[in-house]
Amino acid sequence: MKPGHPVILYVPGLLPKPEPEVHCEALKRCLLTGLRRVDSAVAESIEATAGSFDIVSWTFDFYGEHRDFELDRASIEAVIAQPVASKNDIAEAMSWMRRLTRWVYRLGDLLPFIIPALATERMEVHLRDLRRYERNRNGIGDHVRRMLKVALHAAANGRHPVLLIGHSMGSIISYDALWELSHEGSRAVDIDTFLTMGSPLGQNLMQRQINGHDQRGVERYPTNVRRWKNLSAVGDLTAIDACLASDFGEMIELGLVESIDDDEVFNYFRLDGELNVHSEYGYLVNEKTALTIAAWWRSHT
Repeated sequence: MKPGHPVILYVPGLLPKPEPEVHCEALKRCLLTGLRRVDSAVAESIEATAGSFDIVSWTFDFYGEHRDFELDRASIEAVIAQPVASKNDIAEAMSWMRRLTRWVYRLGDLLPFIIPALATERMEVHLRDLRRYERNRNGIGDHVRRMLKVALHAAANGRHPVLLIGHSMGSIISYDALWELSHEGSRAVDIDTFLTMGSPLGQNLMQRQINGHDQRGVERYPTNVRRWKNLSAVGDLTAIDACLASDFGEMIELGLVESIDDDEVFNYFRLDGELNVHSEYGYLVNEKTALTIAAWWRSHT
């Protein structure tokens, strides 16, 4: 059977997202914009290939609502029109206040008992949602991972090379699903490249919860990823430990993955004028994201 065309599969993070078709189109526009700046031929190829980019829209099942896209439209248009981070974007991302907040968050990750004293309202919402997923309330964790596994099995059945992108909580869902596919007797599903963006996988809190955390050796990790690329934005308060190679390096020693590469980016997405360095749209339009995707796509076409 002839291999199918490459497939980019995207798993978003927490909080309600726009309706799937609208969300997918906006994400793809950002991705293609970044690609046109570094490799226009790949951008054209992806745009011309039906089914080349798809998303796992799990957030409606989790929250029971969609986000109004009009809240984001102007900001998405702005980040698409801006080719690189401005001096003001960089200075704000590297500000002493953001560095201090990042240090405090890392302290909370090391000393979990102080988290209640540190938690903002937004952090409390995220922790609540994370607990709901991790505790599998009403089977929601299983359901979310099943949605991704169905898409991965479909790609495997069509012999499509897969680049799996997990943003924020989407990287946790992806990691957990890949572990289950590796160790629970599912049909073979291999991921050529796993691209994580703004991932909390470096946090001790997450590493005590993810699938396989209580195992050793090969049983501890997914065995179906060829290469792992991790991008973290400067100042991102979710990716407070931006070096996943140090946390998951045993995967390389065990021969489970060829490489785990960490890199920093400047995310210059602004919502209503406020810099949001964790934004999925900002990550997808970034030059380093585009270079990763372009190199992967060319290796399969």
